[in-house]
Amino acid sequence: MADEQANTVLYDVSEGLATITLNRPDAMNALNTAAKAALRDALLEASADPAVRAVLLTATGRAFCVGQDLKEHVATLMATREAGDGNALSTVREHYNPIVRAITEMAKPVVAGVNGVAAGAGFGFALAADYRVVADTASFNTSFAGVALTADSGVSWTLPRLIGQSRAADLLLFPRSISAQDALELGVVNRVVPADELAEQAAAVARTLAAGPTVAYAALKESMAYGAGHTLAETLEKEDELQTRAGASQDHTIAVEAFLAKEKPVYLGK
Repeated sequence: MADEQANTVLYDVSEGLATITLNRPDAMNALNTAAKAALRDALLEASADPAVRAVLLTATGRAFCVGQDLKEHVATLMATREAGDGNALSTVREHYNPIVRAITEMAKPVVAGVNGVAAGAGFGFALAADYRVVADTASFNTSFAGVALTADSGVSWTLPRLIGQSRAADLLLFPRSISAQDALELGVVNRVVPADELAEQAAAVARTLAAGPTVAYAALKESMAYGAGHTLAETLEKEDELQTRAGASQDHTIAVEAFLAKEKPVYLGK
């Protein structure tokens, strides 16, 4: 990554876990171009690295991510209008879409450790993750309609699937902050923890997944995504295909042998 990008997103790999940290705390981790490019590149790096078996996406400061950096956006909006371009939101195609696809399509689990406000695209990135551990002081806001925009970052796909069409429409049409506890009750998040324990508990969840059967986790991600848009019969066929793949993995043999020996399996991630 370029130096400017590296300062906005921190990247660390340890014991199979890649920790990707949004690092613009003074701006509540608002997404300027450097941050978006750095996040996209970090996720693609983690996805391609065979040493990485799980990813933790988190942030510094009091916010997880408040979405698009509106100061930069206004400048871009004015420049594109003056140039007669008219597309001030090419960032959706160039950054947001690749970021969400990197999270959802990588063949390893992604945990979002949400330390504070997650709004707009920040909400979308959290929703794209496979598991969300959230500080009890965090909050969520779709935000888009509040600045006369439609949803991006996959929110129009992920949110209805998590909480249903009616509740999603309510949050999108009438954007407002919802608390971590409300998000838990709605089914938006998986676990709410005390704010001072967020870093430790989110990392613990991610480390557990990093030590798990990576091939099986990848198959689970793929089968759930496939099932969301296909019939039961088609999904049964996909499950057969993926179960064959998981059954041929070294980790499946390790698991069965450990079960028979009444021991805890030590997975290799392959």
